Amino acid sequence: MTESDLLQAARSGDDAAFAALVAPYRRELHVHCYRMLGSFDDADDAMQETLLAAWRGLAAFQSRASLRTWLYQVATNTCLNLIRTASRRPQMTDPLPASAPEPTGSTEVTWLQPYPDLLLDELPDPDAAPHARIERAEAVSLAFLTALQLLSPRARAVLVLRDVLGFSAAEVAQTLDSTPEAVAVALSRARAALRVHAPSRATTHGTTGTAEEARLVGLLTQALVAHDVEAVVRLLADDVRIAMPPLPAVWQGRDRAATFLAEVAFRLVPRARFVSTRANGQPALGVYMHDPADGLWRAGGLLVLTLAGAHITGLTRFESATMRPFGLPSILPDDQPDN
Repeated sequence: MTESDLLQAARSGDDAAFAALVAPYRRELHVHCYRMLGSFDDADDAMQETLLAAWRGLAAFQSRASLRTWLYQVATNTCLNLIRTASRRPQMTDPLPASAPEPTGSTEVTWLQPYPDLLLDELPDPDAAPHARIERAEAVSLAFLTALQLLSPRARAVLVLRDVLGFSAAEVAQTLDSTPEAVAVALSRARAALRVHAPSRATTHGTTGTAEEARLVGLLTQALVAHDVEAVVRLLADDVRIAMPPLPAVWQGRDRAATFLAEVAFRLVPRARFVSTRANGQPALGVYMHDPADGLWRAGGLLVLTLAGAHITGLTRFESATMRPFGLPSILPDDQPDN
């Protein structure tokens, strides 16, 4: 059936036709909700609300815009509504040891969650998508997502719709019940704010998918397993940044990183194994901690790496609940090799 046929059937109450109608757009809409909300779990909730709102509002869809554009309008306003009503300050479940070093700073963005590359691969071919000023890899990086969350919700929506997705000013104005002129002003301010908070794409993705990346990840894994602080520190940039969402604290610099490894990471996780994966276009490690009570290796979190050249510039550790969308097991099989 054509899209027109599916639309007509869905308007007549055929829920199977509606499911087929929106199926081509589900992943990109989910990623859009993720960018708006910064949380994979919140994006799941937003998608359910978006599809329900689209189903209920399908009769009012006049086809003056494409179905894709209309669905993005519904999703964007769903996310804005959720931001207005949600309490988004989760508490960290595991306290840090008393010997933990003092953080060098803090971040307002404590609800950030990672997004699996395996699911990002389901996005439409970028060559077939509208031209956008922000490259695809940068537009899902943790640095970009964090910077987005520091914008006001409407500014966030304007920047994502215009610069990531390539919608026109008129389409964005219709989505936000605004004017093209107001959208242009909001976009200019959002771009300026983003330049302050987000690193350049060259320093964020310079080693993605290269042999240098594989080398760095392999050396880091070996050093972490061996609890070799000096070996880990040799891989780090001078201004390396360590974060543990939803904890607001940030530790920056190699000296602070060395203390953090010795007094926090290796103290909390005396024995660990690691499984390679990818999140937000970046290499990541699923962390498994040894349970001495039963000898099992249990999921303990996700470590996402930010690389630049020959060094690691960021280590972001997420709690074990964020591992669910990655297809990683909760208990590592005995014959699972370290990666």
